[in-house]
Amino acid sequence: MQRGSAWAVSALLLASPASAETLGEAIAAAYETNPQLAAARARQEALAETPEQERALARPTVSVDGDAGYDRQGYGRAGSLTANLALPVWTGGRVSSAVRAANGDVAAGEEGLRDTAAAILQGVVAAYAALLYNQQAVEVARVGIERLDTQVAETRARYDLGQATRTDVAQLEAQRSTVIANLADAEGALATAAATYRAAVGRDAGVLTADVPSPAALPASNDDARRAAEAANPLLLQQRLAVEASTARIDRARAEGAPSVDLGGAYGRGGRLAGGNLRDFEGAASVGMTLRVPLLTGGLVSSRVRQAEANNRAERFQADAAEREAVRRADTAWAMLKAAQGRLRANGEGLSAADLALKGARAEYGFGLRSTIDILVADQSFRAAQLAVALARSDVLVAEAALLRATGRLDRTAYE
Repeated sequence: MQRGSAWAVSALLLASPASAETLGEAIAAAYETNPQLAAARARQEALAETPEQERALARPTVSVDGDAGYDRQGYGRAGSLTANLALPVWTGGRVSSAVRAANGDVAAGEEGLRDTAAAILQGVVAAYAALLYNQQAVEVARVGIERLDTQVAETRARYDLGQATRTDVAQLEAQRSTVIANLADAEGALATAAATYRAAVGRDAGVLTADVPSPAALPASNDDARRAAEAANPLLLQQRLAVEASTARIDRARAEGAPSVDLGGAYGRGGRLAGGNLRDFEGAASVGMTLRVPLLTGGLVSSRVRQAEANNRAERFQADAAEREAVRRADTAWAMLKAAQGRLRANGEGLSAADLALKGARAEYGFGLRSTIDILVADQSFRAAQLAVALARSDVLVAEAALLRATGRLDRTAYE
């Protein structure tokens, strides 16, 4: 649709007030306050601690042990205190491979969080589009009633002058009653859409703006959408990172069969209390190296290696499936967007024609060239065209959000 005709259709449909809430404002509010997104961020923060926990296995640890007791054999009350130091010198690759696996999990989790945010924002766009359509449907019905009130009054005046029949008045009143019923349905749907919007955004909505520019990040063609999906779809990237993590777990399983070396040390001192006197024992210290070489594990290590390799193959197959699914979603979203844009253009042209037809029918009715049925048909066609444009406009918003999510471009800045 050309920009000039788009503005004309907007004027025929509804004029948004200057203070109307924009889609970008709704997305910003949801991004900051949505509890599901906050929970996903907290889970990712918890996951981000796992690499540090794996690194801790290669760092020195110090502990203090103490004990006390009573001995009836002559020692009386006695106790001891021992400090222990342990330092892994060589872990056989256990720690480094575990850290790589954990880093892969964290990176995959980041992509999962990105898709969670995109899914929530896509829901916000859908809620905005539904609420916008229902607000417009209510307004179309209200304006239609006002227009029919004017027409009924005019026809009654013509009836009083003998230029119209009672049937003409009844036909207009019947259509007015139908539009009043439509208004009641539209108001009920509006209340439902407002509740959905409140749950998605976290606040009540005012009047929404119908003028939502297309996001600058939309792909220019289907091929561009496919390439973007293969490069940035968060679910696909998450699965590719899961493959890297599972590869590191193969090394971790193999490392269980490698030798390890630890440096250990301890210092202890004790004492006893007998006859009111405290007597210290001699202190003792020790330092040593411990070498562990797994010689026979009963097949446990080899089984774990085979298990890790099988899991890695599964993750690779899942990555192939995720790539196909990413491309499928991009193709589907692109097709939906093109269809919605085509409907919007066609319905916009239909609305302009219906507006012209209604104005012409009403003017010709004043000269007796049109019947009441002509007025009713033209009025009904005009309202239907208004609703068709509003629905197509909402469908475009939904399709654009789906395409942005499929290509990994749906974030809080997409509609700024």
